[in-house]
Amino acid sequence: MEGEKILLSYGSGGRYMHNLIRNTFVPIFNSPILKKLDDSAILKKLAGKEVCFTTDSYTVEPIFFPGGDIGRLAICGTVNDIAVMGAKPLFLSCGLIVEEGLEVKTLEMIVQSMATTAKKAGVEIVTGDFKVVEKGKVDKIFINTSGIGIRTKRIRVGENFIKSGDRIIINGNIGDHEIAVLSARKQFGISANIKSDCAPLNGLIEDIMKAADNIHFMRDPTRGGIATTLNEIVEGQRFGLLIEEERIPVSQKVRSICEILGFDPLYLANEGKVIVICGKDDAGKVLSVMKRHPLGKRATVIGEVIKEDAGKVVMKTVTGSYRIVDMLSGSQLPRIC
Repeated sequence: MEGEKILLSYGSGGRYMHNLIRNTFVPIFNSPILKKLDDSAILKKLAGKEVCFTTDSYTVEPIFFPGGDIGRLAICGTVNDIAVMGAKPLFLSCGLIVEEGLEVKTLEMIVQSMATTAKKAGVEIVTGDFKVVEKGKVDKIFINTSGIGIRTKRIRVGENFIKSGDRIIINGNIGDHEIAVLSARKQFGISANIKSDCAPLNGLIEDIMKAADNIHFMRDPTRGGIATTLNEIVEGQRFGLLIEEERIPVSQKVRSICEILGFDPLYLANEGKVIVICGKDDAGKVLSVMKRHPLGKRATVIGEVIKEDAGKVVMKTVTGSYRIVDMLSGSQLPRIC
């Protein structure tokens, strides 16, 4: 709109950002593929295979934090966006915008972290770009990564396949990433001793897809946390989502810090978590496979798809009452991924 300015909260993953995407980028670019707003675009079949393509940009303060850094974050984020579409990540690009004065040693550490993480994820960085801007024009370093993967068989994963009675599963504790970044900033005098969950999820996802035939939807709950992701899933749908507060895995350290600072763990960013919606009969298989994987030891069913409350996320609280879980307009904490 005329006179309206971009605020920091527009990049937080909340309602401001979603409205901007839907009202500006989607209608102007006018792409049927983009309109779906999936984590990755599924392109036309080439040689009998569906090509999955995604891109993301990363800015985090500080650039090194417990359990990760901006380089590891960039690789994991792009790999995970491809994997949750049921595709095998293969190739990545790496574009860096660096502030004048950044130490070469710091850059080398970040690049080495990217290489190590890419190798662990089984992907190859095949192209890139490097730019330097004047001091003060960018905060140390920004990274963009794009990724390509393939789906070798017909994968029925998407919001259209979600059914009433489906179970909602997450592979472990939520909120570790955002609290790790917060503690690294040393703004609140908190020494949390919490590591980010930043990790490539493609191995875990590949395992569960081999074990279960009725996985209907997957998404990694990054900015805005699981509350935002669940609202993205249910928006405009004829079903609702019911989650149970006592089933949602949160470490005691994260829960304590949230109570001190007034944060809601449901809205905390994650970088190594996947929400899986699958058929009721397949939930046990998915949980069993997850729990055998290093990234799924605390996997649990946190809720189910319901016929009632269409288009809404409802949570049964520990006291037995029910409340609507809405999407935040902005963010509890900016610049965490």
